Amino acid sequence: MKHVHRRHSQRCSICCIVPPHILDALARSGTEAERVLALETLAHSARLRGHREILGMFAVGTPAGQKRRTVYTERNGTTLPGKLVRGEGEPKAKDISVNEAYDSSGVVYDFFRKVFARNSVDDRGLRLDSSVHYGRRFDNAFWNGSQMVYGDGDGVIFQRFTKCLDVIGHELTHGVTQYEAALNYQDQPGALNESMSDVFGILVKQWKLKQTAAKADWLIGAGLFAKGVSGVALRSMKAPGTAYDDPRLGKDPQPAHMKDYYKGHDDNGGVHINSGIPNRAFFLTADAIGGNAWEASAKIWYTALCHNLRPSSKFLDAANATVVIAGNLYGAGSKQQKAVQNAWKTVGVLK
Repeated sequence: MKHVHRRHSQRCSICCIVPPHILDALARSGTEAERVLALETLAHSARLRGHREILGMFAVGTPAGQKRRTVYTERNGTTLPGKLVRGEGEPKAKDISVNEAYDSSGVVYDFFRKVFARNSVDDRGLRLDSSVHYGRRFDNAFWNGSQMVYGDGDGVIFQRFTKCLDVIGHELTHGVTQYEAALNYQDQPGALNESMSDVFGILVKQWKLKQTAAKADWLIGAGLFAKGVSGVALRSMKAPGTAYDDPRLGKDPQPAHMKDYYKGHDDNGGVHINSGIPNRAFFLTADAIGGNAWEASAKIWYTALCHNLRPSSKFLDAANATVVIAGNLYGAGSKQQKAVQNAWKTVGVLK
């Protein structure tokens, strides 16, 4: 699917996979060692959010249709990118994190290339750089505006962050959004930004596993929690608010309906919390249409991301845009358009 490319501002918020409310809860209710690690991760993430990477100066493009992946190791440091350990086409390393970062970034590249004819995250062949072993027992992974960065996890609450394909798909999609709608990372635009990453992160996993919408788990970060944590994932797109309920982490706060919309100021106005509402709208759309979610449902959302949404777009803007797009692509009153409209009504965005 080709589209007119929009280059927005090359400044991007640091987008982390683990929301601050989980780390806040761990800092309050974990063991002494867990509290220390959570506080260190929160402090470091805050410093990162205060920093903005400027793309373009060091971005390396490649010819259309060619992957170029590079993986670095931080060796527990924090000065990016670290030591180069694997380049495109080179044999597997002995380090599982290096291989997972390499392989999964390739799957994400292939997904966008084959499903949407997109040439890397910027649609101009941006090299996919990854740095693993960031910090010491760092409980997060993030897209910094130009590359992927992965912590090892603490081994008690979180396992290594290269483990989950959907997490890597989520973070790299922040790069796609950065170059397309450039949704502001605050309040409803920020929640849409997070939701778009969850949508395409889960689609990458479903596409790789050849899972239909009905067979998929719709869980973001399934398998990321270590043994002993009472939870299945970071988020559930099918049932927001049910992903975890743990004495140390608290209960999943995501709402599934606008009546429960979070109105506080934490987490940039709840970008990781309120994303549950558009997440469920996408799940309901895909579930009603049936078949492979990376086909009709994804085409509607991707078209909105690339053509209709703007930095300040809110939930209602996304709802109206996807309803119109579904009608344009599949016909007014079509099964696809009805699915989109009913989904946004079910979550309380449309009346």
